[in-house]
Parts: sequence; C-alpha cells; structure tokens
Amino acid sequence: MRERILLFTILACLGVFLYIFQNYVNTVVGFVILCVCMVVYGLYSIAATKYQKRKLKKHPPVVNENYKPFVSIMIPAHNEDTVIRHTVENILRLDYPNYELIVIDDRSTDNTATVIRRLEAEHDKVIAFIRQKDAFPGKSAVLNDAFKIAKGEAVLVFDADATVEPDFLNLLIPKLEPADVGAVQARKIIRNKDVNFLTRCQNNEYTLDTYLQVGRDAVKGAVELRGNGELIKRQAIEDIGGWNNYTITDDLDMSTRLHIKGWDVRFCQEACVYEEGIVSIRPLFRQRRRWLEGTIRRYLEYFGEAMKSKKMSLRARFDMAVYITQFIMPLWFMMEVFFRIVKLFTDKIDPYSLHNVLWSSLIVLLVVGVGFVLAIRYSLRRYDFVPRMQALKQALETSVYFLIIWFPMELFICGKILFCKKDMNWGKTAHGLIAETAIEQESQPELELQEV
Repeated sequence: MRERILLFTILACLGVFLYIFQNYVNTVVGFVILCVCMVVYGLYSIAATKYQKRKLKKHPPVVNENYKPFVSIMIPAHNEDTVIRHTVENILRLDYPNYELIVIDDRSTDNTATVIRRLEAEHDKVIAFIRQKDAFPGKSAVLNDAFKIAKGEAVLVFDADATVEPDFLNLLIPKLEPADVGAVQARKIIRNKDVNFLTRCQNNEYTLDTYLQVGRDAVKGAVELRGNGELIKRQAIEDIGGWNNYTITDDLDMSTRLHIKGWDVRFCQEACVYEEGIVSIRPLFRQRRRWLEGTIRRYLEYFGEAMKSKKMSLRARFDMAVYITQFIMPLWFMMEVFFRIVKLFTDKIDPYSLHNVLWSSLIVLLVVGVGFVLAIRYSLRRYDFVPRMQALKQALETSVYFLIIWFPMELFICGKILFCKKDMNWGKTAHGLIAETAIEQESQPELELQEV
C-alpha cells in the first residue's frame, strides 16, 4: 500500500506541475533543463572513467596474491535439466583454488534434481541442495536457504545458463578485498546474440549497461548487481539480513540495501559472464516486465531510507537520484503530450500556437532520441569494438527496441502498482532453446547458431 500511495503522489505531483507550467510557463523548458542535467552527468561519468583509466595506467593497482578467500558458488536451478550440466562443468574449470559449488534444485518438475545428484557424485567440489516442493518460492528464498550451508567468506551467484572463462574469479576477487566493498558485479554478455533481432538488441542493451556501470563505478556511484556473476562478501550479506524473500528482483533489491548500509558495490568489466538471450517476444516481455516492476518498486520502497541513510555515501545517493529520472522522463513526456492534446479539444485557444508547442515537444524528444542513439553507438564502439557504420545501424535498431519494450511497459507497470495487488510472479525464462554450438559461442564465435 505504501508503494501505491507514493507512486500516486509522484504522478499527481508531476501532473499538477505540468498543468501549472503549461498555463504559466512552457514545460518544454523544464524538460530541456532535465535533459541537460542528465547530459552533464553523463559527460561527468565519461570524464571520470577516462581519468580513472589514465590513473590506473600510470599507477597500476597492486594485487594482493595472498587474498584468496574461500568462495561458495551458488547456482539456483528451476526446471533447468537441459543446461545445468554444461553450466556446472564450465564453472568447474575455474582456475581459482578455494571454492565450493552449491547447485540448488528449486522445486523442479523435470529431471533437474537427478542431474544435480549425478554431478555431486561425479565431482568432489559439487554439493547438491534439493529444496522441498513446499519451500518458499523465489530466487531470494533459494539463495537464503543455500546460504545456511555455505562455508565461503564470499558468495558468487550464477544463473543456471551461465558460462565463464577460467580466470573469472581471479579477476573479480581483487576488487572485493577493500574493507568497504561489499560486492562486485561482472559484465554480462549475450552469447547467442547473432540468432535474431531480439538477441542482438539484448546484447546491445547489456553493452549500454556496461557503459553505464563503468561510469557509475568511476564516480563511486550506486553500482548495481545484475543477478548473474555477482560476488558478495559474507559479512555484507549478514549485515543486511540476507536476500529479501518478498522481491521479484533479488539483485536490485540487494544492491540498494547494501548501499544504504554503507557498502560499496564495484563493477569489473574484465570479468565476463555469458548467458542465453531470449529468442522470442513474449518471454522477453515477461522478463523485462519483472525487471522494470522490481526496479520501480525498489525505488519506491527504499528511496526514503536511501536519502536519510547516514552510511550511504553522498555520491551514491546523488547517482541513484539521477538514475530515477530515466523512469520519470518517459512519464513526463507522455503526460506532457496528453495534456496538450486535451487542451486542443477543450480550450478555446489558437490551434496553430498549440501546434507549435506540440512540435517543440516532439523536437525535444527527437533530440533526446539522438542522444540515446549516440550513447548506444559509443558503447558498442567502446566495449564491443563494432565498426562505425554497423555500430550506428545497431544503435538505431536498439533504440527502436527500447521504444517498443520500455515505453508501454512503464505505463503498464505503473498501472499495475496503482490498481493491482502485489504478486510474486517471477516470469521464469526458459533456457536451453538454442543448439549446443550456441552454448560454446563465446569460445567459437564462427559457428552458426540454430534454433531448436
């Protein structure tokens, strides 16, 4: 109920703000100011990233070779019998010496539990953890249950379709050593990105996220965990009371609570975790619906605590506030155009002048869109080394993908929070929909992918 009231208050205040400004001030001016602030912060992040890179090149960090904490690797699996063996065998190739691998069957109705038990019998490092059929649902509950038997000083969480290179942990561990660091997130990459338009755009979305996370890391902002490839200190997990069983985005929820408690979260772009992209539109909508709903609910639930926290850094608080605007901007623009159209039919004003105002709003949207395209293009050039023209083409494609997915999704989620009862609908993504050759794409990119 608190989330519903807070969201209604935000939307009501935004509506009143737009109504007043449309009558006394041109709201396009306010929209432009908001965009300029976001651009300035983006340029600041880029400058900070470049400065950090030069600083590290001039004074390379000294890696403490003696810091080798015991790590409990946890892989939750629900109906994952098609991929879990490959994932476990891939993780077992890690060249890090001190770890255990806890593979969790979460109430599966297929042969996942049988496969996990066989893996435990075949490998000394593997521990099979089979949850009861009546156990509390959700990934957070799975991780909390497995954490009770975990022995590690740190916990590394993978999705059931994850694959990594052998040096993955060796790249992550040094970033976890500082006393104030509670967690480190690896870069996520879609391994079957060349299957179709959707998988390509998902990978580009992840690449844009890499660019944003690197910037947030450089300014010591509110870096976020991404669920797959997250390494968390036991001390930090215990400090925040474990994972929240009542959230549908365990990673985002934990990120915010870590920051509120004063823990720093870092991003390691050198360590990459590969996962399977979704090849069709309906399951993609279900997954993104869960992500967006979890993101908005997380902000509604914790924003007050974050702003009042004495342990959370000022940079992290400011960074979080800036990133909330990415959800306000679409709502602002849609409400702006809606009010203009209503006034066109209800007020006795010059339609030509209103026509100009509408065009000014659309021009602002176009400018924002161009900036977004350039940001995606820069990300693809910087982190995926995509050729110039191809990067521009993919940036335009991905912008259309974002417009189709996120704009209507935000309206839907706001309506759901306002008018529907909160549920724990996870919207599970099916894995194993691509050929085995696609699973090996990160090491053999020349192989042709086929849909099963």
